Amino acid sequence: MTTHSNSRIIVYVGTHTNDPAEGIHLFTLDAASGALTPAGKADHVGNPFFLALDATQRYLYAANAVNETQGIQGGGVSSFAIDATTGALTALNTQPAHGVTPCYVSVTRDRSCVLVANYSTGSLAALPVQPDGALGAATCTIQHDGSSVDPRRQDGPHVHSIVLDADDRYAFAADLGTDEVRIYSVDAAGGQLTPNPAQPYVQVAPGSGPRHIVFPADAQHAYLINELSNTITVFDYQAASGMLTETQTISTLPPDYTGTSYCADIGFHPSGRFLYGTNRGHDSVAVYAIDSSTGKLDLLELVPTEGSYPWNLGVDPTGRYLLIANQKDDNVAVFAMDTDTGRLTYTGNKVEVPRAVCVEMLAL
Repeated sequence: MTTHSNSRIIVYVGTHTNDPAEGIHLFTLDAASGALTPAGKADHVGNPFFLALDATQRYLYAANAVNETQGIQGGGVSSFAIDATTGALTALNTQPAHGVTPCYVSVTRDRSCVLVANYSTGSLAALPVQPDGALGAATCTIQHDGSSVDPRRQDGPHVHSIVLDADDRYAFAADLGTDEVRIYSVDAAGGQLTPNPAQPYVQVAPGSGPRHIVFPADAQHAYLINELSNTITVFDYQAASGMLTETQTISTLPPDYTGTSYCADIGFHPSGRFLYGTNRGHDSVAVYAIDSSTGKLDLLELVPTEGSYPWNLGVDPTGRYLLIANQKDDNVAVFAMDTDTGRLTYTGNKVEVPRAVCVEMLAL
């Protein structure tokens, strides 16, 4: 969506409280100050663990980390229509995710299909999108297998994200449990995923724990944040074949840090020049400059997140502010982004949200 300086920014915050009354909190973001003002709530939504907008920004989808959905064991995916004037959400329907602890959803750009990653069972599902934005029953389910070196966290597959490339030709599933990114060819219209014949997966260093992968607009690189090793892996990306080639792995922590920390989320500045990643434990955001020719990263700074256990981050569509969901301190904190340097400055703005875990934004 095209934005301008006077855009009204709506902020959606997902929660994980096991209290359906909490659901998704809504705020407006003041473009001048970065202040957040409460704008309502979509309640009776079970643990909306992750949120995603469709390309038209008319619909929002949420991964529901609940124990049972429509009589089927495991979580679900909920759909909502967005009011074009206020940003308010109207619930459409919920479908089973066919796995336990759904933690990530992606929407194809033609909005024909929603993909969901199920962490605890290490599985994926594809759900068709109806003309009114509601979801149909899953057309494809995939179960990962395998394990890796950490007996506590990697005793089996744990899919932590499912992300589409810029052309919706390939989907990438970061599996924390197997230290792999599995690559799938996408038939969005048919709601099907099949292993990429050119490269069905790429392996990262044992014990890395891949979590989230993102692609910049130029589609020439990919960036994978690794939860267990506190690193980001950079890949060259061949869009025609869906193949990844590792070129760099860089730490998200200072070299002298000896405490326990786990990476969480990763995201770009809209300019594509800067990358951000959250550290839970060190409670910081790592800020990187991206080399325009190689895609490699240079750490610029580590900024305290003004709260404990920063889960996900959100970058506002105008590129002015970065918002951090601090899960254990029950807040969302707002940082100003320097568009020239990428560096962050805390604005002093913070709002209380119980067990905040995800931030999604749109400009009206």
